[in-house]
Amino acid sequence: MSELYERLKNIFEQDIQKVTLSNPKGSEYRKVTLTRQEDGYFIEKFTQKQAFHETVGCMSGAQVCLQLMEEGLQQLHAWSKQTEYRVKITKKGTILYGKSAAVGAVKVNEPNRKKNYLIPEGTRVEALVDMGIFTKEGKVVQSMYDKYRQINKFLQFIDELVRKSPNKRWNIVDFGCGKSYLTFVVYYYLTTILEMEVSMVGLDLKKDVIAKCNATAKKYGYEHLHFQVGDISTYEKEEPVDLVITLHACDTATDYAMFHAIRWGAENVISVPCCQHELNGQLHSESLGIVERYGLIKERTAALYTDAIRANLLQACGYKTQVLEFVDFTHTPKNILIRAAKSNLTKQHKREVLSEVEELMRMFSLEPTLYTLLKEEKLL
Repeated sequence: MSELYERLKNIFEQDIQKVTLSNPKGSEYRKVTLTRQEDGYFIEKFTQKQAFHETVGCMSGAQVCLQLMEEGLQQLHAWSKQTEYRVKITKKGTILYGKSAAVGAVKVNEPNRKKNYLIPEGTRVEALVDMGIFTKEGKVVQSMYDKYRQINKFLQFIDELVRKSPNKRWNIVDFGCGKSYLTFVVYYYLTTILEMEVSMVGLDLKKDVIAKCNATAKKYGYEHLHFQVGDISTYEKEEPVDLVITLHACDTATDYAMFHAIRWGAENVISVPCCQHELNGQLHSESLGIVERYGLIKERTAALYTDAIRANLLQACGYKTQVLEFVDFTHTPKNILIRAAKSNLTKQHKREVLSEVEELMRMFSLEPTLYTLLKEEKLL
């Protein structure tokens, strides 16, 4: 397709600010965008569930676009400050070209790395350098962009919470902390940026990971950040807790985290659930078999019911609760965030939301872990 390449080269010799490739036919990507930077182009490649990023030099833009069009993206739009360029491959393989005056100013979306993150790229957080998210120069490691985006988004919810609160000291528990990217970012942001007093515990089952996290916290003088090996289901904490967080605690681990938060009387809960398998194995209805007939539909329905039940149970226990989008679905399918804060909800409201849960349980033969735990502890 040398003719196509020559035309793409000619286009990229102009002062191209933005390129969009779309109309997939056999391509693994549904859309690709190139955004102009000082020394090249920032590229975002979107599949149905993920986004991938890379940066190329200006003269490589044509080669990238040629490869993507050969692989199945049938349409290209490119904009300079004055001109819009169009390239399209028809169903018969004919290549069509066109150009016209650009209408209005070209809207160039800043790449994700340039967004107004609370921990922006270029910030040297030593612990995150050790953990492989940042390079020594403070740049985000290419393979860690999705994780970087997620922890920044989670941090925005925490920032909104603490700025509204009169509390200057926070006691926080991170259940299922894993490698503790989020734990370190939250502790760093609250103590170093906002200069708050924070006591924070991260809990996980993996001994080697917890040992490394404790060593990292000690290395950087994070004296009130500690990590423990333990099972969420049996964890106990004597001190009052201001905030319980979970980021992708798997399946019923999220239920146990919420259960502990409720029985401790924690003021706030911020949770991004993950792998909601429990109800998928239980979901059954004599009158609504359509919900379970198709495996994918059943799985997604069960996951949504799981989080709807969790949100209602939090309300039934006196928490004002919201279910929000965490990050865009293109970056992770695990994109629901549950945010709850203790509130003076009426007894009538608590009864109503609990009744909704019990009716859903009856209709679909469900026995969710959080409901069982709260009942056994006489918290419902």
